[in-house]
Amino acid sequence: MLITNNLGYPRVGPFRELKKANEAYWAKKISAEELLQTAKEIREANWKTQKDAGIDLIPSNDFSFYDQVLDLSLTVGAIPARYASLLSKIDNNYSLDLYFAMARGFQQDGIDVTASEMTKWFDTNYHYMVPEFIKDQTFKLTSEKFLNEYNEAKAAGIETKPVIIGPITYLLIGKEKESGFERIDLIENLLPVYEQILSKLAEAGAKYIQIDEPYLALDIDAKTKALYTSVFARLNAAAGNAKLIATTYFEALKDNEDLALGLPVHALHLDLVRGENQLDTVLTKVPSTLTLSLGVVEGRNIWKNDYEKSLTKIQQAVDALGADRVWVGTSSSLLHVPFDLDSEKNEETLPAEVKNWLAFAKQKLAEVKDLAILADGEIDAATAQRYEANKAAAESRRTSPLIHKPEVKERVSNITDEDARRTSPFAARKTAQQAKFNLPAFATTTIGSFPQTKDVRKWRADLKKGIITQAEYDKAIAEETESTIRLQEELDIDVLVHGEFERNDMVEYFGEQLAGYAFTQYGWVQSYGSRCVKPPVIYGDVYRPADMTVRWSSYAQSLTNRPVKGMLTGPVTILQWSFVRNDQPRETTTYQIALAILDEVQALEKAGIKIIQIDEPAIREGLPLRKADQQNYLNWAVRSFRVSSSNVDDDTQIHTHMCYSEFNNVIKDIAAMDADVITIETSRSQMKLLNAFAGDFKYPNDIGPGVYDIHSPRVPSTDEMVDLLRKAKDVVPAAQLWVNPDCGLKTRAWPETKAALEAMVEAAKILRAE
Repeated sequence: MLITNNLGYPRVGPFRELKKANEAYWAKKISAEELLQTAKEIREANWKTQKDAGIDLIPSNDFSFYDQVLDLSLTVGAIPARYASLLSKIDNNYSLDLYFAMARGFQQDGIDVTASEMTKWFDTNYHYMVPEFIKDQTFKLTSEKFLNEYNEAKAAGIETKPVIIGPITYLLIGKEKESGFERIDLIENLLPVYEQILSKLAEAGAKYIQIDEPYLALDIDAKTKALYTSVFARLNAAAGNAKLIATTYFEALKDNEDLALGLPVHALHLDLVRGENQLDTVLTKVPSTLTLSLGVVEGRNIWKNDYEKSLTKIQQAVDALGADRVWVGTSSSLLHVPFDLDSEKNEETLPAEVKNWLAFAKQKLAEVKDLAILADGEIDAATAQRYEANKAAAESRRTSPLIHKPEVKERVSNITDEDARRTSPFAARKTAQQAKFNLPAFATTTIGSFPQTKDVRKWRADLKKGIITQAEYDKAIAEETESTIRLQEELDIDVLVHGEFERNDMVEYFGEQLAGYAFTQYGWVQSYGSRCVKPPVIYGDVYRPADMTVRWSSYAQSLTNRPVKGMLTGPVTILQWSFVRNDQPRETTTYQIALAILDEVQALEKAGIKIIQIDEPAIREGLPLRKADQQNYLNWAVRSFRVSSSNVDDDTQIHTHMCYSEFNNVIKDIAAMDADVITIETSRSQMKLLNAFAGDFKYPNDIGPGVYDIHSPRVPSTDEMVDLLRKAKDVVPAAQLWVNPDCGLKTRAWPETKAALEAMVEAAKILRAE
């Protein structure tokens, strides 16, 4: 039978056990030992689940307390100098204080250090901690997590395949923190540590080692291409008897096919979901010594695998290479999907018909095994029955009346260029908006959400359980909203928000009110660290049956004379942060959502809400990984935002927000969105991300660079924020600048939120005085 290969497994626990344990540890409610025990239980359960599913190549070292890239930085000793005061706590296992300081910052015991920068993992909604490199950077082995977890699995009776991010990809996803060198030139310094890692794993008895090199599926320059073969030759030599698997994902190899196929490795993994046609060219070039791992079961979405389609690809490879050189696997790590569909019992939010079209991580393991059995040809009765059920589910989805709404499709087909254009240019709009709002220079605002305390979350849970009535819930939300409005007035913030206490998540909240969506109870996916999201499921045509946000925005505005922003999530972000139907182009689904958001924008404007923020943090995330494919995406992504935001009065001010993204290569498209104000994350980069808005291309509209990092519990000083604003003023005209945190405050506690906002407003006033 064909070997089965899984690239990685979700690590937060089926019911977010790791999230809860991490946060309890940070709050000093549990010990390090208790946190480590929770992690051990999750790992062992994951390994057992995969073994029971019949997976042959089970990953280890895919677990992380916060982020796998951060784990690797700690492993290879890429620890920035600012953490020197915590270095004495390093040992060969885990230094939790140092680890979480790099992830979240550290502010206690006289130590005050900022967190590492964070950005998106390729085109996913997973965030990684960006490695920081200096000229002549040295590396050394400072953690043996990779070895400890392999040995831990072995002790539990499970042979695993350790997973390590490859050295070239690791350097390329990092950043130079000083000038005068290129980070890829550090490869000679880094390789000896990788050789130590591989030799230690080989000595421990590892049979296979997975080296993730997703950059092999991206555009890479000639200098980088020239490194791959020699780098892997050294890795292969260090691995001894262990067999190396070079793993690519998220795209097809395309122009890197010959390079990847020529690497001195035992196996090469291909993503046949994102690069579904690459077998047509790859199979004619595969050397006789190379095995192919076929990523046919999607690791990033939750639709059932189409067995007939996958078997065609598998048979194509077997015919060319023989069954002994073909593996069946997931397209990428299953980190990006929820744990177990069997946990979903609520048919009101996830109808049985829709559920029958889905597969979560555990079910995807079964799909991998089924495909291996079916491809082998020796099919038992149970597998044959599952095959027929799979075909029936696919046919049900193709023909279901739940999916298609002709009136929605017609409205999308009737969108014109006029529907995606504001009436007047920005300069005229800014004059009208200033006349209406009379805002000061360096106007202050926040990004939207305020702390969701245990009480707020409990009200929502109690309402769902029927413990409190809708009226009791609404009263509590109204009181919390009013309290937040009063606090913002007291702090002297210029443009207020209502706090979003009625919302569970910035995408899920809207999905719950849009047609064409379904929802899970336990469909949690890690976004970063302890932050988990529960993406809604877009299964059909999307439209807006009724108002979604007008009630609470209008209520908040009735409490104050200061402007209150209406808060919406943009169409691309709603798309990106949902599990999206794969039976029509993503562009079409995005336009459906854009029209629904437009309806809400116009309802808010009619209700007297004249500043409206349409968040698009995921617009950069959705950028295709290959440059040749990017402009087409940007064209429809930008146009969909403009469709959602353009049909309003000149004196209605449209804001948007983006975070944890690089903008340099898309800045003209960001400007083409034509939002009156864009707020962006810049604090972790010390305003360096703002350079994209001020180089040869002068960003024309207003900008709010984030002056403090809300993903860290540390409270920055007024002087720190003043310094950041002065840096901003050096590259962007003062007349264009707003002052705000870098993201929403939902995950923060009230004391640190109040202290930080007080400092932020004071910083703005100092800049005004200057």
